[in-house]
Amino acid sequence: MSKITVDKNKCTACGSCYSMYPECFIAGPEGKSQVKDHDYKKHGYGKEDIISVCPSEAITIED
Repeated sequence: MSKITVDKNKCTACGSCYSMYPECFIAGPEGKSQVKDHDYKKHGYGKEDIISVCPSEAITIED
């Protein structure tokens, strides 16, 4: 199973991830991203697409 991680130190709360991938991310405290669902594949998303949407490079994915 995949594991999506958001580095809270790098996250700038820009909202790109939860705007583009609302099935996988939600806004947490202070607007910083939290993972809602690690299984991005079931929603038809690509790993590199999710990683690259973050301008601060806070998202990593382990498959």
